[in-house]
Amino acid sequence: MKLGPLSVGLFGAQVALAEPNHLAFGGLPFMVGRANADDNGKAVRAPTVPPARDPSAAVAEEYEVARRQNTQEAFELFIARHGDDPLAEKARAELKRLSR
Repeated sequence: MKLGPLSVGLFGAQVALAEPNHLAFGGLPFMVGRANADDNGKAVRAPTVPPARDPSAAVAEEYEVARRQNTQEAFELFIARHGDDPLAEKARAELKRLSR
């Protein structure tokens, strides 16, 4: 496909009139680089994701919720979710106590 002089001219005008915050070849947008820089113009690291919670703490919180609700459904749900956890034995004992 041949490009005519008008096509080449329009492309050149787009490049010339492009804003400076557009992507440079192989780089980040200019404004992103500025946004990630400190006051001296040096790039700074992006904030990191906080570490994941301790799974045993989450299970303990779920057990406490079931214990506060003190219903058969709450303990059954806890046992269904965490049947192999040591707190499941406590939940089973509470479930037996509620059944009486």
